[in-house]
Amino acid sequence: MQTHEQEFIQAQQFLKEHDQFLVVSHVQPDGDAVSSTLVVGWLLSCLGKKYVMVNEGPIPKRMEILENSEDIVDLSQQPLDETFDYIVCVDCADFKRTGKTSLLFSEHARILNIDHHPTNNGFGTFNLIVEKAAATAEILFDLITFMGIKLNLATATALYTGLLTDTGGFRYSNTSPKVMETASKLLEYGVDGPGLSELFLEQMTFPQLKLLTRVLNGLQMSGDGKISWVTVDDGDLSATGAIHEDMEGIVNYPRNIQGVEVGLLFKVIDETAVKVSMRSAGKVDVARVAQHFGGGGHVRAAGARLEGKLDDVIRRVIEQVKAEL
Repeated sequence: MQTHEQEFIQAQQFLKEHDQFLVVSHVQPDGDAVSSTLVVGWLLSCLGKKYVMVNEGPIPKRMEILENSEDIVDLSQQPLDETFDYIVCVDCADFKRTGKTSLLFSEHARILNIDHHPTNNGFGTFNLIVEKAAATAEILFDLITFMGIKLNLATATALYTGLLTDTGGFRYSNTSPKVMETASKLLEYGVDGPGLSELFLEQMTFPQLKLLTRVLNGLQMSGDGKISWVTVDDGDLSATGAIHEDMEGIVNYPRNIQGVEVGLLFKVIDETAVKVSMRSAGKVDVARVAQHFGGGGHVRAAGARLEGKLDDVIRRVIEQVKAEL
């Protein structure tokens, strides 16, 4: 089994030895995914390489403040008719999370897989997976340091954003001393920590507030009070004028109820599929629950897509969570 130092060496060689790259993150990208995509793009530019940054869909509007975010191609709006031999995947817990961007991978593509999810199955040709890292952005900070490349303010801001969002504003259990040390170093570049916290953790759009009010009105709880869940469908989104990214953080509300061990958000995709987001107070490994259904994630935050109607999916997931409890 390789050491992390060996993985850093391989990652550095991969980036230096080739000239044209495709950089992708997971579907429905969050702060860490977008930030990591931009950081890898910047790193490749420092090395004099050509690259294209792509995601299956749009990035969250709040992420548009990050420099060069407009260069991330939205494949749903701008199809590409070329394939790439050298791929950098960031923050993808498994290969399925690359979504339709995988159609751009050539038949003999070589993949550098950079991630921090414990459920990552090492799908890359080369894998830089650090499970103890709070975010993929933390791994990239270490890689940049390892390579001896000096950061600029824009890239430090992207790295800080990845750390900030994946630690819940440095509140989650993944906030290690190393995370705080890294954040401190990034602030030395002039990163506006309070401003980013306000934007990503505090501000809400009015449609987002309306959606939250509507969804919480239907909150349910198990008989023992240890599991709580809410549901969202397209009707909720259209009724409130909300968009997909407005669901970010809603799953924390059922989890935050006193006595609740697992909070769940069920998002109806269509009549045959439901996506579930899971949050744990600590006693339940929701990554293991998600893996049971073909998903993945972290001990306290995970997700999966299940085939079936909403009521059936809720029943199956609740049964599995109860088994873990």
